[in-house]
Amino acid sequence: MIGFCRSLACVAFALLALDVAMAQAQTGYPDRPVKIIVPIGAGGSYDLVGRHLADVLSKRTGQAFFVENKPGAGTVVGTQAAAQSEADGYTLLVGGLSNMAFNFALYSKLGYDPRKDFTPVALVYKFGYVMVARKDLPQARLQDIVAAARASPGAITVATAGVGTGQQLIAAAFMKAAGIKLLEVPYKGSPPAFTDLLAGRVDLFFDSIAAGLPYVQSGQARGIAVLSSKRSALAPDVPTMSEAGVPGLDVDSWLGIFAPAKTPPEAIAKLRREIRAALPDLKERFEKSGGEAWDLPDDKLDAFVASEYDSWTKLIRETGIKLD
Repeated sequence: MIGFCRSLACVAFALLALDVAMAQAQTGYPDRPVKIIVPIGAGGSYDLVGRHLADVLSKRTGQAFFVENKPGAGTVVGTQAAAQSEADGYTLLVGGLSNMAFNFALYSKLGYDPRKDFTPVALVYKFGYVMVARKDLPQARLQDIVAAARASPGAITVATAGVGTGQQLIAAAFMKAAGIKLLEVPYKGSPPAFTDLLAGRVDLFFDSIAAGLPYVQSGQARGIAVLSSKRSALAPDVPTMSEAGVPGLDVDSWLGIFAPAKTPPEAIAKLRREIRAALPDLKERFEKSGGEAWDLPDDKLDAFVASEYDSWTKLIRETGIKLD
């Protein structure tokens, strides 16, 4: 009996020691370099967010955070690699509308499920979109454009930056909200779309405020409306869609950090604390890129990401846009 009790005591002591060791390991996170996968090549908003966060988190934690660019199939290759990584807090992912909301509906077969394979850690960056028009378009206001498109469906053209891109999906969201049909003219990226818009060969284009505003400010194109719920500080004279006559179309692109599902909650909590504390240092950097730092409360993260997934999946399926 005494020997049995001693055995139980040994087991209890071992379990206690294991709990203490695990707690120490978790509170010591991170104790080795942390990889942030950016699912596109160098440059662009995903890369910008990943590198700025890696910089501030390295300084705050004293441990190296580094970016690994894994481009391919849009954002699919890098995102799938992150989903298949060990859920230990040492592999993170920059996630946004493309890989967390668009892809699941755009592809018939996708190697990851954004709802099941990832946990949102923090959303830190957002930027708005603007509708720009060729400078000599006869319809100078949004209401005039909508009226003309209703009178002659397909007579007004809209450039897109490729199938499944944010620019195409935002154009689709606008057409649905306004109840009109525009003639889509596909391009391989934004630069050639802007080239033809400035040359007057296409009527409209949707792109980020940072990309479109310089052409508006120089007089080469006309700013029709921004798609955010409020006017942009970068373009205060350009009305919102609601102000201009198409209510209910509030679209912001967002980016943040995601971790593989089942990442230890202690690591998630530590990351959230450090990222939130770093946001003041990121504010100026993000504003220079045409966006803004964003601090979405932790208790709203899951619901927000789920709502974005649901609304964009519904739109994509209704339009029939596919990438395979």
